[in-house]
Parts: sequence; C-alpha cells; structure tokens
Amino acid sequence: MDSLRKAVCADGFDFVAAIKIKTADELKLMRLSCAVAADVLEEIGAFIRPGLTTLQVDEFAAEQIKRRGGKSAFLGYRKFPRHVCLSVNEEVVHGMGGGRELRFGDIISVDVGVSYKGFIGDNARTFAVGGCGVPAQRLLDVTEQALYLGIAAARPENRVTDISRAVQDFVEGNGFSVVREFVGHGVGRVMHEEPQVPNFVDRKMNDRLRPGMTIAIEPMVNAGQPGVKILKDGWTVVTQDGSLSAHFEHTVLVTDGEPEILTWPAAKLSKLKVA
Repeated sequence: MDSLRKAVCADGFDFVAAIKIKTADELKLMRLSCAVAADVLEEIGAFIRPGLTTLQVDEFAAEQIKRRGGKSAFLGYRKFPRHVCLSVNEEVVHGMGGGRELRFGDIISVDVGVSYKGFIGDNARTFAVGGCGVPAQRLLDVTEQALYLGIAAARPENRVTDISRAVQDFVEGNGFSVVREFVGHGVGRVMHEEPQVPNFVDRKMNDRLRPGMTIAIEPMVNAGQPGVKILKDGWTVVTQDGSLSAHFEHTVLVTDGEPEILTWPAAKLSKLKVA
C-alpha cells in the first residue's frame, strides 16, 4: 500500500520518521512475511476471472492470508474496511471490494499487505481479467518494466532519486504518466517507514540508500494524464480523466550489491535478477 506523499498532506499515514536498517535476524522474519504476501498475491491472480465481484476476491484473499497464519496489514489501517486493495480500470489504488462485477477485458490492480511474525510484506500487481486489449496490455507491460528498472537502481550509495528517475524516464518515454500524489515507502515492522520513494524525481525525497534498508517500490502509472482524485468513500483513488491505471509493487532489500526482491514468488527462479 502506497503512501500519500508529504508534499500534499504531511504524509497522509502514520509514518515512522527514521529510516530503519534491518538486522540479520529481522531480515529472516521479514523474508517470511514477504514470502506469505507474495504467495497470497499469486493465489489471488490465479483466482480472478470474469463474473466474480470484487468482494468475492477480497473474501478469497482473506482466506488465503488466514490459511498461512498471517493477518491483513490493511484491514483496520486508518479504518480501511477490507483485507486487500482492489482497483479496477480507472481506479488507481485503494479500491475496496464490493458489488462491482469483473468483466472480461477489465484490468484489476491487487495490492496485498500481510503482517506475519511481526513484519509486513507488501506487493501488488495488475491483472487482466480473462484477457485485455492491446492498449491495456501495453500499459501493464510498461508499468511492470518500470518497476524492475526502479529496483535495479536500488543499490548502495545510490539515492532515492535514482529509483525515481529510472521509473519516470521509462514511463514518460513510453507516453504514459506517473501519479504524483502517492509514492512508495520504507516498510518493516510497520506499513509506512521512511524513506518515501516517489516515481518521479523530487529532490526533497532523496535519501541515500544503505544496505539493510527495505523499501516498497511501486509505480502507479496512468494511460492518460497524471491527475487523480479520491472518491466519496474516502479511499478509492481514480484517474481524473477516466483513463486506465496500473500498479506494480515489490518489497526490496538494499544489499551490499544487487538488490534482493523479498516478495519474489517462490515459483520463479531468482530473487536477485531484476532486469
């Protein structure tokens, strides 16, 4: 789950102000929470199909989290009423499960945060519901590739702006736009730690990256203009122009060398190869 950036409204969420460098013992536990989050996201992706309501998807997610001994990191967080965030088509982030029925050709962004063994794993992916048109698929492809380019820049002695620049340059170079109001963030024992990690270059958010930092990198990319608005439910963020939006996220560990993707699905081969 992304953070409302400080430039808009303080920080929008309960933030741990200091950057937390994780110890080896803490990382052992965090790898476990991230593995659970990744596994749940994979299960949800396989479950999604036309005809389901978003509430059914949320209920399925709750079952998967409970089966693995975890708890939703989102449910009750600042009174958020669902277990995962489900954002369809023009919805950018923080969509809530309800009566909306998924249709063939929709895209749905699924954001999963799991609390397990005292730590939080946070990841997201946008899925096509049964399939989608070429423009929507291109949006998904560009957003996912932007995520991995950002991850590749998460190296010691680089700065947050190196991640931001990698994402922004690739997205805008492909004719899409990055959302400004919401950003990535540090993550660990709590959902939102410093540093904030925008998908655009902001010199005010330019901390140096150090081994032991764990950060959620999460491009939110609109097919149209970057502007967004929040609906009357107080949570669901949509594009102002009604264009499609995609969202991909991993929790990443900064190491002495290559970044490690902590939420890399167990079925895939490598947690280190990022580009």
